[in-house]
Amino acid sequence: MQNSLHHNGDGDRPDDWLRGRVPDKGLKPKAAAVLDVLLAQPRRASYDSAAELAALAGANTATVTRTAQALGFAGWPALQQELRARYLAALSAPEVAAEHTGIGETEQSSAAAVRRDVENLALLARRMDVEAVHALAEAIAGARRTIVVAIGSYSAVGVALAHNAQLAGYDVTLASGYGGGGPANAVAAMTGQDVLVAISFWRLNQTSVIAAEEASACGARVFALTDAASPVLTRAAERVLLVPAEGVAFFPSLTAGLALAQAVVTELAAVDPARTRTAIEQAEAQWARFGLLHRQPRNS
Repeated sequence: MQNSLHHNGDGDRPDDWLRGRVPDKGLKPKAAAVLDVLLAQPRRASYDSAAELAALAGANTATVTRTAQALGFAGWPALQQELRARYLAALSAPEVAAEHTGIGETEQSSAAAVRRDVENLALLARRMDVEAVHALAEAIAGARRTIVVAIGSYSAVGVALAHNAQLAGYDVTLASGYGGGGPANAVAAMTGQDVLVAISFWRLNQTSVIAAEEASACGARVFALTDAASPVLTRAAERVLLVPAEGVAFFPSLTAGLALAQAVVTELAAVDPARTRTAIEQAEAQWARFGLLHRQPRNS
């Protein structure tokens, strides 16, 4: 498997991303040596500890931490998370599967998958950008309507966000790309009063990228839920909400993404509790009218 950082589509090269984060004044010699290791050995850097990386660079652990901070991260774990996401995004599905060969060898594959999801949730809990979640909720609350663009399995995250936001009393629609032009038709009707939420992980889906770019061009507010702050999304979105999405097989994990979607809706419900309460009561009445539930709730 190729060990150097290579092209990841639309000019989004991980090595360019790293070099672009170097401060104007440059890095000190030891920090520059750490950066050289990140560029030359992305696979090892994506999985090694700070101590192991320091040994490769001929530096110490504190230098690795300071290098990460100089590149704009809180520390090595935060930098490593995004570096690994970008490294995996540069691989094909078979290569990702090969990359994960051996993970959880002492346990069942299903147990390894659940353990990884637990780790992703813990990582999200520690690093979730609460201000960005609040900003997205406020944007949805103030918009004429919100379009959520999510393709393939990522639609699961989009469904959770759109469905529950509708129940909270807001005009939020999922455009999944299946039939009728989907996102293209939805974006064509957007104005500066609208919000678009683009959801995509691993190798970015082109439909989500184009939707974000076109929505931004028409003046709509754009937000992205993804696992790495790709320049193409950063340019189009006012906020990029990062979600750990690495799995243990050939596909990304969506568990943390679903958790973030639920967090956004929880924040949205708190924007106008009276509106949300009324919307839920109206929905409950229609569920009863349509006979949707196997067990009807007792009348209060």
